[in-house]
Amino acid sequence: MKVKALLLAILACFSVFSMAEKVTVVLDWYPNTNHTGLYVALENGYFEDEGLEVSIVQPSKLTAEQLVGSGRAEFGVSFQEFVTYARAEGIPIVSIAAVIQHNTSGFAWLRSSGIRSPVDWEGKTYGSWGTEIEEAILKTVCKRYGVDWTRVKKVTVGQVDFATGLRQGIFDFQWIYYGWEGIGAKLKGLDIEFLPMNQIDPVFDYYSPVFITSERLISESPELVRRFLRAVSRGYIYAITHPEESAKILLKYAPELDEKLVYESQKYLSRHYVEDAPKWGWQDENVWRRFYQWMKENNLVPQMDITKAFTNEYLP
Repeated sequence: MKVKALLLAILACFSVFSMAEKVTVVLDWYPNTNHTGLYVALENGYFEDEGLEVSIVQPSKLTAEQLVGSGRAEFGVSFQEFVTYARAEGIPIVSIAAVIQHNTSGFAWLRSSGIRSPVDWEGKTYGSWGTEIEEAILKTVCKRYGVDWTRVKKVTVGQVDFATGLRQGIFDFQWIYYGWEGIGAKLKGLDIEFLPMNQIDPVFDYYSPVFITSERLISESPELVRRFLRAVSRGYIYAITHPEESAKILLKYAPELDEKLVYESQKYLSRHYVEDAPKWGWQDENVWRRFYQWMKENNLVPQMDITKAFTNEYLP
């Protein structure tokens, strides 16, 4: 009888293990501190607690929006503007959580460049990624500061990073994420000035990045979405209270990253995951409406119901 009971217990364990639901999460870029909560959830067993077997992958030829929208990945990391673009193109994705509450991106330049604010951009060279929304934002900023957009030089930088571009004189200023490129530049000894987007105009204080899923998954497996977000939320809450330990976890899964940058970036971002929101992941409808209105006014997207682009319903 004891042998039979032991065998039943072993079979029960195998049964539980086999029931783990496989889930794929596709990143927006290579692993960085925007993604720390995911890796913490993986390392600390939070996904396992929810009966999930999670694979975290990087995008290849297709974007996170395309992979999630087509059902080839259950979840992904995106940005508010990309979600809006995707829905305008008929890709049925939904933002289910904001990773960071306020936009931590902005424009940066060397203190020695002679630039003190956007009013000094005329005659200077901007390092561009070559996107439509980037140009629209730059034009809006120039108009706000009374700058002649046509007198700002532009160069498409491709894979040239911010610090290298400044050092080699490829460009004078660029749109960057302070928590990664800004801190990285300072660690390399560059004396930079940084102008946050949300200080230029509240309209640019949008969610960047966000977690996404598909309308189909929400419809067919709402409990899976809840389980995923319960685990991820625990991961980010842990990262808020344990930045150094979380940095170690990220480096374990992405050892190719610069160790000092990861630690400093994590200290910075751990303060920004929640900030003034009622809880991690919360998305304010006013933020979505405000930026969508700006996109529509700049002929970037057509008329649409932006409230269908996001939801707080599945947050724990």
